[in-house]
Amino acid sequence: MNNDIRTQFNQVSQKYDEQRKKLIPCFEDLYNIATSLAALEKETLSVLDLGAGTGLMSSFVLQKYPNSKLTLIDLSEGMLDIAKVRFSDNTSIKFIVSDYTQFEYSEKYDLVISSLSIHHLTDSEKKELFQKLYSIMTPNSIFINVDQVLGKTTYLEELYKSDWKTYIENSGLDLSEISSAMERTKLDKMSTLDQQLHWLTEAGFSDVDCIYKYFNFVVMFARKIDN
Repeated sequence: MNNDIRTQFNQVSQKYDEQRKKLIPCFEDLYNIATSLAALEKETLSVLDLGAGTGLMSSFVLQKYPNSKLTLIDLSEGMLDIAKVRFSDNTSIKFIVSDYTQFEYSEKYDLVISSLSIHHLTDSEKKELFQKLYSIMTPNSIFINVDQVLGKTTYLEELYKSDWKTYIENSGLDLSEISSAMERTKLDKMSTLDQQLHWLTEAGFSDVDCIYKYFNFVVMFARKIDN
């Protein structure tokens, strides 16, 4: 499955940022709220971006914390190639082509971010990832996950899907772009919001919450406060 994800996102990498605004009804809210939640007292943060893609979420963090040291990790080399161009004048950024669920991290992070990536993991992989993140984060650190969730009933899930389908059909994307976006949804392994908030709490995080929700698009928040 990782090969399928890598292949499909390599193929779309050149148009990804341009398309994302047309594929996400609440794009501005998601990224602006996520950025506002990255509120730490340090001026120089160590930041990990999971499934970083083209570096879009990282670019928002850098606007807020320009002295941050970022690590961008993604399965798709094509996506990270775009990120390298985006940050070509910044020498404080590391790029890792790897599966972030399997990678052995040697650093500790003040801020961990992810946008529209973790929903590609199975339930057990999500749970294990949250546990791993807790172990590699510094005291008083923050985890922010911009993602999609599964409706907790069949009715709600169909409602979410219907809203998104209507939106993208009227977004200005051409038929091939819409078809490609629909095809990528086959890679989704979404879990409910309640499940993920529970798993984050189980992993040891505090102040776990969903700060924003628009149908199935959410911004999840959690803090590590222990040593």
